[in-house]
This record gives sequence, C-alpha cells and structure tokens, in this order.
Amino acid sequence: MHAQTSRSAVTGDDVRSQLAELRSSHPELHALTDPRRLADWEAALGATLERHDDFGADARSSRGVEYVQAQTLNSRARETGIRKLLGFADTARRRPNGERPFLVDLLGGDGLVRKVCEEQGIGDFNILTCDASPHMITSAWAAGMPALLQRAEQPLLRDGSVDAVLLAYGSHHVPPSDRQTVATEAHRMLRPGGTFILHDFLVGSPVDVWFEEVTDKYSATGHKFPHFTRDEIGGYLAMAGYDHHEVTEIDDPYTAVGDSPEEAELEIGRYLLNMYGLVKVFDGRTDDEAYRWVTETARAIFRYPEGEGSLAESELRYEEADRKWRITIPRRAVVGVGRMAAAASDAP
Repeated sequence: MHAQTSRSAVTGDDVRSQLAELRSSHPELHALTDPRRLADWEAALGATLERHDDFGADARSSRGVEYVQAQTLNSRARETGIRKLLGFADTARRRPNGERPFLVDLLGGDGLVRKVCEEQGIGDFNILTCDASPHMITSAWAAGMPALLQRAEQPLLRDGSVDAVLLAYGSHHVPPSDRQTVATEAHRMLRPGGTFILHDFLVGSPVDVWFEEVTDKYSATGHKFPHFTRDEIGGYLAMAGYDHHEVTEIDDPYTAVGDSPEEAELEIGRYLLNMYGLVKVFDGRTDDEAYRWVTETARAIFRYPEGEGSLAESELRYEEADRKWRITIPRRAVVGVGRMAAAASDAP
C-alpha cells in the first residue's frame, strides 16, 4: 500500500508520492491510473528527467518561475480561449453513478485550466493536471491542483477512462516525431462519446512570429519548436482513428486590466514578459520600460485580417461594469477536435 502523504510533501519528480496523494484526496482520479503503465514510465523517467526542462525552477536556464508568476498575477489572461476549448467537450455527460466527466489536461503546467474552471464556473469537469515538468507538477500541488508527472506521449491512464483529453498551451513543445503518438494515446484513453482537443498555432501566424522574433531572442531558454499546419493536425486525427474530426480556429486573446489605461498596458506587458520568460528585455531598461516595450511589441506583431466577431488588433477600453480599463491583445489559435462515437446506450 502507498503511504498517505500531505500536499506539502508531494514533489514533482516523485510519481509515487503524487499517486499516494491522489489516492488519499482524489480517489476518483487515482482510479483512472493504470499500474501496468507506471513501471514502464518509471523505467523511462531517469532519461526523461535528463532532458532540459524549459519550465524548470532554474531561472538561469528555464522559465518556470516566471511562468507560474504570470498565472498567479493574472489567472484570467487566457480565460476566453479556455472557455472556447472546454466548449468543444460540452457533449461529455455525467457518468451513471453521478461522477463529473473526467478531463485530462496533458500539458497542464501548474494547473491553470482547472483553476480557471473552478474560479469562473466553466464547465463541470473533474480535471487531472498532467505535465512533463517536475517544477510544474510541484507548483500545481502547491496550489491545490491534483497533478501527475507524465509525458503527453506516454500517459499513465487506463484505456477508455476519461471523457475528454486536452493538449493545449504548449503543444508545439511535443516533438513532431511524437505528435501522432499523442493523438493515438488520447484515442486510447477516451470513453465512447469522448473528445480529444488539440490546440496550438499555425505556422507563419503572428504567434509563430512572436515566438521566433521575441521568445527565442529574449528568453533564457530560446524557442526552437515548430508549430502546426491544418493538414498536419487533420492527419493526426484521421490516423488515430477518431470517428469524427475537424480542424478550426478560435479567438484566444490575452487580456489584462488596470485602474488606468497606463496601468492596464503595464499589466499586459508584465504578464507577457513573465509568461514567456523574456528576462533579456530587462537589459538596459527599468521594469516599467521593459513592460512597455513588450506591450508595444505585442501590439505590432499580433495583428490579423478582419474577421466577423474577431479582434484584428489590440484594443484598450473602459469596462463600466468593473470600473477598470481592459486591454486585449488578439491571438488566433488552431484547434483539432477528434470525437469518439457514442455508445449505443447513449444514443437518443
């Protein structure tokens, strides 16, 4: 038997301590895990931890500390996109025993998606946060988010155990050689009627330009990760065997608020600087000067063709209801959705 442990004792590189805490505090999530897969994962864990962790705790070579700080200071910055992504899984239903639908967040970081859903009442999912970064898993548990260290291409969950699988906010970090495996593994984990949601950004899009011209140059980690094409995503879903699949685009902006226009602009700059670990922007600049530079650079890069209902460029406006100034930086994401056919008993 696993010894019970406290959340403060859960460490990101100790899968067994995470499983013990899941068994103690979230037995329904622990029941999703497959003991047979744990041995294979532990055998590969040493090699996995030897890989460089861009989201680790070492500020000299990673951006994990800044990333967590960004989410802590502005957890609602990506709320619009999170709402839209979870909307693709709205066909998930409560289980016959009354359980909430299970969603596994394969690139969950420090638990942002679960946190936003709980705080803002988005959906009704029981979310298990997963990530390959020990620092992210430690941070998730510290924030009260149940989490499990695993790689997206080698998940530890049982066949047919969850209602939705989310791969978002970092899918380009999955090597192209492993992307088909991720889509296929998501298919394996899904129950009948389940949904796989793959979110990223198109090659050549403003986001791609941002990573190449800003994140790669001004972060401690650099950023040499290829984004996706529509055909690539559609091919993964088709080959994985989903009964229905589609590739679409959504608005997924960044937002921040302040008591004045200037404060809102500084807040979005601070958020983006921390989010992407742009520590080199501080060279020769004060903090406020660095935040303003990031804001103006984002405004220049994140521009899109006019689209019905979509923001084409940054917007700054006063929100009467909140008595705050809100700045929105537009961002459009590509989303692949793979759906499993419903079980015969679920048919209308």
